[in-house]
Amino acid sequence: MSIENIPEIYLNKDEPVQDLFVYDFKMTSDVVKSKVNLSMNMFSFLQVGKKQVHFADASVMVNKKQSLLIRKGNWLWTELLDNDDIYYCKLLFFSENRLKEFLKKYTPKQESLKDEIPFFVIENDDYIASYLDSLSRMSAMSSSFNVNLLSVKFEEIMLYLTAKYGQKFELYLHSLISKETSPFKKTIESHVYSNLKLEEIAFLCNMSLSTFKRYFITEYNESPGKWLQDKRLLRAKELLENGELKASDIYLDFGYSNLSNFSIAFKNKFGISPVETTK
Repeated sequence: MSIENIPEIYLNKDEPVQDLFVYDFKMTSDVVKSKVNLSMNMFSFLQVGKKQVHFADASVMVNKKQSLLIRKGNWLWTELLDNDDIYYCKLLFFSENRLKEFLKKYTPKQESLKDEIPFFVIENDDYIASYLDSLSRMSAMSSSFNVNLLSVKFEEIMLYLTAKYGQKFELYLHSLISKETSPFKKTIESHVYSNLKLEEIAFLCNMSLSTFKRYFITEYNESPGKWLQDKRLLRAKELLENGELKASDIYLDFGYSNLSNFSIAFKNKFGISPVETTK
């Protein structure tokens, strides 16, 4: 299962990613599951079909009566037909700078949510339906006019949802602002669920393996091997419990060269085999 870089895959070759971007996604056959590297926060306004998204510690399923605001990151998602011959959603991507400008202009400075919740469920209504219709009509307008109008439309939907959901939505928006982290931690946390070995992560940190291990213990109070293994096995367990993936589908993704080693490590950690977890 290859990784899809979104929204980059929706752009023409060499076309730069704008800080506001709308894309109409349509399909006529079910997508089983996609690995997604989402580089911008994204509204997914679902109009026909179902969407399921798996995050590091949560999952959510919505139908055409709901939409999602999803924070940037690496996620797994499935798009499904629902008694129709087509799946359709309108995607609205926005940069962190756009979000900061909106928050500075319209919301008081406040604390964000303590936990980084990866999604916010939106109940579709007549206003949102009308809003999406207006976005569709914009496609016939000139590009320069479109850019300016999209800025207005972005503020419109953000203000509407703030009015609709109140402080809950405001807090969620503030939580989408990236927290300042050290370059070392940023590199580590970007590759927690990858299949990279310690030597490879140390290289990305511009450190020798021995220096990397010492620095890691200082930052995390635990050896990097155990810390990464625990994180990856917990994530693997979540995916297996969902029932849509088998151990043979994921062991390579978590840095194991063969299924046997993965199964042994999994059983040592949880007391049951991966096969028992999927039952």
